[in-house]
Amino acid sequence: MSKWPDNKGKAWSKEDVAELKKLAKGNTPTRVTALKLGRTEASVYSKAQQEGISLKPTNQSPYNRKK
Repeated sequence: MSKWPDNKGKAWSKEDVAELKKLAKGNTPTRVTALKLGRTEASVYSKAQQEGISLKPTNQSPYNRKK
């Protein structure tokens, strides 16, 4: 059985939200973000939605088009 993260159920601090924004801007995968913050993936998705943070990658061009 998997172990729950240390921060499970704890409130998000301003520093946690700032780190989430930084990791999202750097296109860090959600699973890695969750591990770095000590949270579950679901809580990362939830907090990102509450804060209006996009977790979608921004630097990938469709169909590998290069000009």
